[in-house]
Amino acid sequence: MAERFHYGGQAVIEGVMMRGRKNMATVVRRPSGELTVDVKLLPTIYTGWMRRAPLMRGIIVLIEAIVLGVKTLLYSANVSLEEEGEAVGGWFLWTMMAVSFVFAVAVFFVGPLLITDKLFNVESTVIFHLIEGFVRLAIFVAYLRLIALMPDIRRVFAYHGAEHKVVNACEAGIPLEVEAVKAHSTAHVRCGTSFTFVVLMIAILVFALIGKPSLWIMVLSRIILIPVIAALGYEVIYFGGRHSDNRLVRAVLAPGLWLQALTTREPDDGQIEVAITALDKVMEADEPEEIA
Repeated sequence: MAERFHYGGQAVIEGVMMRGRKNMATVVRRPSGELTVDVKLLPTIYTGWMRRAPLMRGIIVLIEAIVLGVKTLLYSANVSLEEEGEAVGGWFLWTMMAVSFVFAVAVFFVGPLLITDKLFNVESTVIFHLIEGFVRLAIFVAYLRLIALMPDIRRVFAYHGAEHKVVNACEAGIPLEVEAVKAHSTAHVRCGTSFTFVVLMIAILVFALIGKPSLWIMVLSRIILIPVIAALGYEVIYFGGRHSDNRLVRAVLAPGLWLQALTTREPDDGQIEVAITALDKVMEADEPEEIA
């Protein structure tokens, strides 16, 4: 019997993208209220053996999240602007993504190291890395709270909540209808927010193994080891998603679930409808694969 596939996705501008076994579906609500559906076959790099190989799959998922994330955001932005006669060029969004990546590395990995090194005169390697980890987490939480003040981001977070509710309902075997889906949680074990929290925790352990060499070596390690940390973090989330009924597993993953309160909001019926449509469409596209 084939292993059960776990659907998931991401929120985009006025819409939701759902990823399936072989396909992805993006549904965006136009300003007129009409739903636009875009179903695409996933490139083989996201569905081949590397996507299933332990540790390697975490790196592939990271690449997938960045590349597909950019493409779906570009698509949703252009759909939402279409009736206004405007469009966002791919080069602009890719440039913004590159800038965002550099910003994330600088703020969430290099920044906490420099703050800890300059403000805390700590000899103990363990305590040094614990302080650095706390600073990193504090910056991350402050960042989430800050961007949540933006109205457009709050709407994206509501679509994020809708995506989680629909996936939770699907995994519980509940009919994908708005009223039935509304009762489900906006938190999900496999959420990217939980993944990020796990990555921040694993970073403490990985960087602690390096010790306290010269500052420039520590800075370099914060950049080079990101794929390694992401790969380990994905394995934790992967395991947790398949053993979410285990009390110990849920206790370990609980902080990540709590943190999702900052990146999700209760969606309205229309936003839930968008998420349901996205999941319906990708499951429909995957149906021949499921039958096979």
